[in-house]
Amino acid sequence: MNRKIKWFSLSAVIIALIAVMLVSAFPQQQTASAGVSNGYTGKQAKYVFFFIGDGMGMPQINAAEIFKGTLESDNKMHKGKLGFTAFPHQGMQTTHSNNTFITESAAAGTALATGQKTNNDILGMDATKTVKLKTMAELAKEKGMKVGIVSNVSIDHATPGAFYAHEPTRKNYYEIGLALANSGFDYFAGGGLLAPTGPKKDKTSVFEIAKNNGYKLVTTQAEFNNLSKQDGKVFAIAPELAAEAAMPYDIDRNPNQVTLADFTKKGIELLDNSQGFFMMVEGGKIDWSCHANDAATTVRDVLAFDDAINEALKFYAKHPNETLIIVTGDHETGGMTIGFAGTDYETFFSKIDKQATSFEAFDKKIKTYRATVDAQYASLNDWLPILADEFGLTDLTEYDKTRLSAALAASMVDPKKRVKDPNTALLYGTYEPFSVTITHILNQKAGIGWTTYAHTGVAIPVFAQGIGGELFQGYYDNTDIAKKTMNIMGVKQQ
Repeated sequence: MNRKIKWFSLSAVIIALIAVMLVSAFPQQQTASAGVSNGYTGKQAKYVFFFIGDGMGMPQINAAEIFKGTLESDNKMHKGKLGFTAFPHQGMQTTHSNNTFITESAAAGTALATGQKTNNDILGMDATKTVKLKTMAELAKEKGMKVGIVSNVSIDHATPGAFYAHEPTRKNYYEIGLALANSGFDYFAGGGLLAPTGPKKDKTSVFEIAKNNGYKLVTTQAEFNNLSKQDGKVFAIAPELAAEAAMPYDIDRNPNQVTLADFTKKGIELLDNSQGFFMMVEGGKIDWSCHANDAATTVRDVLAFDDAINEALKFYAKHPNETLIIVTGDHETGGMTIGFAGTDYETFFSKIDKQATSFEAFDKKIKTYRATVDAQYASLNDWLPILADEFGLTDLTEYDKTRLSAALAASMVDPKKRVKDPNTALLYGTYEPFSVTITHILNQKAGIGWTTYAHTGVAIPVFAQGIGGELFQGYYDNTDIAKKTMNIMGVKQQ
C-alpha cells in the first residue's frame, strides 16, 4: 500500500513537471488563450486618432461622469455619459515602466508611442539610452500619412515629445524642441515650448528653426482661425498661455479662448487628405490638477478632453469605415477615489461645482497676500468670504478652520525658506499649503479622496471605436496598444 502511495505521488510530480515544460514550450499559445492578440488582418485604418488623458484613470472618468450628471439633472443618481465611455470596444492596460511599477509620463509615453518599455525619465529611447525607438507617428509619416501632435501642456512635454523625440532624459527641452522643428510632421498645436532658446537662453530659437524648416507659426486667434491647407506645415500656439507654457485649465479659461477641441477640429481640417492622417491629442492638464489633488479642476479638464474627442467622433460619422479612435491614459495620478471616510456611502458632487478657480490661479492670490501682509497678522478671517465665494465653503467646521489656519501659516513662509520634512510632504506635497488644504477639504465634503501627489501603478482603461477597434478588448500591457495601432495602420518597426 505504501509503495502504491509513493508511486502515485511520484507520478503526480512527473505529470506536473511535464505540464510545466509544455506550458513553457508554447508561450504564444498561452498568450492567445488569455485573449491578448496584436495580430490584425482586416482593413487598414486611413485615419487614426490617439487620445491620451495624462493621469486619467477610471476614478477621473467616473468623477467626470458623476459631475456631468450633477450638472444635467436634479436626480443625484444621474450619471452623465462621456462620448468615449460609450465606445463599443473597451479594455485595460498595465502601465509599469521598465524599472518601476509606478511609471511617469516619459516612460509611459514611449511605451504607447513605440511599443517598447523604457526606464522612467527616458524619452523615445531604450533603457540603455543608446537605441532610438521609432514611433507610430514617425512610421505613419514615412508611409505618406499626415501627422499632427496636439496637447494643452507645452508641446515639448513628455507625452507629446514621446511621439517625435529621442532623448536620454525628458528634461532636454531644447533638444526635444529641435526634434519637433526637424520632424517634418504637419501640425503641432496647443501649448508652447519650455526652453525655445536652451536652458541658458543662448541657443538659436527653436521657433526660428521651425520657420526656416517651412512651419507657419501662429500665435493669435485671428491667425489660427484663418489657417487653411494652403499654409502647409503649422505650429499653432494658444494665444494666451498659463504656467509652464501650457494652456489655461478649463476652469480658468476665458469663454473666448481657444480650446483643446478647437485645436483638434482645426487639425482635422488641415490634415485630412487622400493618404490619411495620424493625430495624437493629449489632455495633459488632467495630470497636473491631479498632482495638486484639485478635483473640480480635474473633472472640468476631463470634460474639455471629451469635447476634443467629440470632434473626432464628428469626423468618424463621415468616415466610419476608414477611421480608428483610441482613448486611454498613460497612468493614474493622485490616487483619486470616489469615497471618503467622512461621507460614508454618500457623494455630494454639487459642492465641487461651486469652485470657480483652479489651485494655480488661487496660488497667485496667496502670493499677493504673502507679499502685502506681515505673517504675524495673517488671519483666516481675511479669507473666509473668498472661500465662500470661490469654493462655496460656507459650512466649515472648527476642525476645518484649524487645518486651514495651520496651512495659511505655512503659506506665509517664503517658499524658498520652507522646511522640508516628511510631515509637511504628507500634508501639502510640493504645493501651496493653503491652496491644497482648501481643495482637500472641499473634495472630502464632496466624497472624494486622494492618496498621493504623484502617480499610482493601477491599470488604465482603453476605449476604441472604428476600424480594428475590437483588438483593444481584453487586458494587456501599454506596449500592446502601440503594436495593435501600428498593425491596424499597416506600419511596422524595422
